[in-house]
Amino acid sequence: MKAAAIVAAALVLLACGGRETADDQALHNDIQNSSDGAEVTFDATVITDPVESGGHERFEVRTTTGELLEVDHNTSLAQAVPVHKGDAVIIHGRLFIDPGPRYGVHCTHATTSTGCPDPGWIEYNSNYYE
Repeated sequence: MKAAAIVAAALVLLACGGRETADDQALHNDIQNSSDGAEVTFDATVITDPVESGGHERFEVRTTTGELLEVDHNTSLAQAVPVHKGDAVIIHGRLFIDPGPRYGVHCTHATTSTGCPDPGWIEYNSNYYE
């Protein structure tokens, strides 16, 4: 009986304050449907080392469904992520689609703004960069 109560309490805590879980297929569908601005959470592998440019840390990732995306992580609003090529990450932010088309994700920071109304984050090595 006590174990059931502990499990129930843990489920309530997760439901109330847990983070979004990765949904790689949903990201794939958003890209296929050109859902610019969609809020996404997905698993990826870093394929380029980060480059700092204009207050943003930029690097490319490959998703589990094969898409290549640029990550634009605002280092004026969030701590830089110490990733390197080959590292695994989970990313929560907003999908953007530029002409080409070129895909990416931004709004990966907890501080919200007009262009980024929902808090985002990057999980790397069991740490959250937000």
